[in-house]
Order: sequence, then structure tokens, then C-alpha cells
Amino acid sequence: MSTVGSVLVIGGGTAGNGLTVLLRRAGIEVELVEAAEDWNARTGSGLTLQGNALRVLREIGVWEQVRDRGFAFDTLGMTAPDGTVLRVMRDLRTGGEDLPATLGIGRPRLQRVLMEAVRASGARVRLGTTVSSLDQEPDGVSVHFADGGSGRYDLVVATDGLRSPTRELIGIPDRPQPTGMGIWRATAPRPEGVGRTDLTYGGPCWIAGYCPTGEDSLYAYLVEPARDPSALDPARHTEEMRALAAGYGGVWKTIGEHLTDPERVHYTWFHRLLVEGPWHRGRVVLAGDAAHACPPTLAQGAAMSLEDVFVLAGILTGPDAAASSPDALLTAYRERRMPRVRRVVDASVQLGEWLMRGDRAADAPGLIGRTMAALSEEP
Repeated sequence: MSTVGSVLVIGGGTAGNGLTVLLRRAGIEVELVEAAEDWNARTGSGLTLQGNALRVLREIGVWEQVRDRGFAFDTLGMTAPDGTVLRVMRDLRTGGEDLPATLGIGRPRLQRVLMEAVRASGARVRLGTTVSSLDQEPDGVSVHFADGGSGRYDLVVATDGLRSPTRELIGIPDRPQPTGMGIWRATAPRPEGVGRTDLTYGGPCWIAGYCPTGEDSLYAYLVEPARDPSALDPARHTEEMRALAAGYGGVWKTIGEHLTDPERVHYTWFHRLLVEGPWHRGRVVLAGDAAHACPPTLAQGAAMSLEDVFVLAGILTGPDAAASSPDALLTAYRERRMPRVRRVVDASVQLGEWLMRGDRAADAPGLIGRTMAALSEEP
């Protein structure tokens, strides 16, 4: 039986929700705190989830719901800027042969599935507030919330994202660094015949791609040199993305016609983050984007976060947990995750650097193939 009987999870995104369900299944008391009053139920465009992410969602118990709300496929297309299909490749099923290679899903749809699972687990959920202080003691953590509430827990897990306030609160100095790339993302209706991700390298942008996310939806993205976001008028986001999309043929013409709502177009930078030292201070530990993040050139960001919480939950509730100190458990978690995460972060950044340099001699297919083969192994 685990020595950890109560956990506070900070951040109600994919990782935090997944961890909450896994810990509750093992009988651990969990409270989840999320800053957004609506639990981020309507935020974001789309996600590309590869097999190793789907494997964890199956362990969480939501695979069937995710499958029914997303769009699964097993191939990847490469196209010329004019839309001509140059090559179609069969993707590796990194989650095993009983799961598809890839599934696209709208981020709000995935969030709602996970929210329902958290509610069904019996976890306490605190929305619309943040952690204001963490007071660590040898046998627990006393937490004060911005809404005036408080609680005491055996362990605190921060899954509060790339710019994690908790990471700063516990004195971990690592910060995300921009890679030099920016990405436009938008949702749109799925044009007839689009049944996989197609990628174009070249044209007005470094990368132009789209991923089906349902029977009637997709999300599209265009990757370019990073611009100053403060100089971009949100009201003109559709015009900016539509102008870039006009440089591509094929289904991009249809996608461009639907880029009319500024609320459905988002611009962000690519970042790199890998906390090199310990991922915990005392009884407070980082997971997901709070500990590591990478450009989506391998589409592994969500997968790495899901794998983190799967591994962490397994260590906290495993057969050796009762005989181990929290420090030993949290150290074992980082040691198990670090080699795999480093491989993904380094490969994702390297692919972006090759694109920015226009390095035609780069072995991008080889790097992708080696990395994805490694991810087929259990995390």
C-alpha cells in the first residue's frame, strides 16, 4: 500500500486529469485545482495523438470515448506546395497493433472526456483559483489557495503547463526557451477525402499540415519564423493565416475559405524545455509540460505528458511504494522518464533546426524512424 494517501494535482489539463483518474482508481484521495473557471472546456484547436498516447488513454479508461469523438488513421502523406501527393507512408503503431497509429481530436472534445472521467472518479475539483503558497513539512504539504481555502496533502503534483507557476514557487530555475518558430493553428470543416495528416515542407512556410479530428472537422497549422505576438492584432489573425494558406494548393484552398472566425485561429511560438536537475523539491513534483516541452515536430507533446503521469501513478501505487520514501519514489520517477523525454525533446528540436537552416543533407526520416521505434517500447 502506498505511503501517499492524499494528493493535490495542480492543473486540470490532459496530464492532470489523467493522473487524477489513475490515482483515484488506486484508492488515493485526490483534489484537483484548476485556474480556469470553465476547466478549459472550450480552449484550443486540435491534437495529434500517436499510439503511445492512445495506450495511456486506454489505461486511464477513456480510449473508447476518445476513439468515438476523434478520427483514427494509419498513414501519413507528403505533398508538394501545389497539393500534389508525393508519397504516402504507413505509420508505426507505437501503442501496439491493437491501436491505430494516430488519432486526431479536437482539444475541447478530449478535455470533456477527461473531465467526465475525473468527476466519475470521485475526486474533489476546485475551479477558478490558484495556489498562493506551499508550506512543506517532513510529512506533508500545507497549501493555501487564492480563494482563501487551504488543505494539507501527502504529495503535490504540478501539471500546470509550460509556464508553471509551481515550478517557480518551489525554486526550480529552468524556463522555456523559444526555438525560433511560430505556428498558426485553426479549426475548420473536414474537406471530403481528407482521411489522414498531410505535410508539406516548403512554400511560404516551413511546414503546412492538417489533421482530421472528426467526421466533420480538422485542424490546420502553418509553421513560419517566429513573429512578435504583441505586434499581431487578434482581429486580423484570420487574414494573416489565410494569406499564408493561399500559397498552398489542394485542400488548402477549401481550408482557407473557412478561415473567417478570429476566435478559431491561434498563434504561438515553439519552445524547448527540459528541467535538467531534480523534478521535485520535497513533496512537490513536476509532470508534463511543467517539466519538459518540445516543438510539435514529432507530435509527441501530449504523449510525453500522458506517459509521465502513467509512470508516476504506477510508482506511487506500486508494490515497492510502501517501503520507499517520497524522495526515493519521486527520484525513481524522474530517472525512469528522463532518457525517453530527452530523446524526444532533442529530436523534436533538431528537426526544427534542420528546417530553419534548410539543411538538405539532414537525415530527418532516419531520426524520426529511430525515435518512433523507441517510443513503441513501454514507457
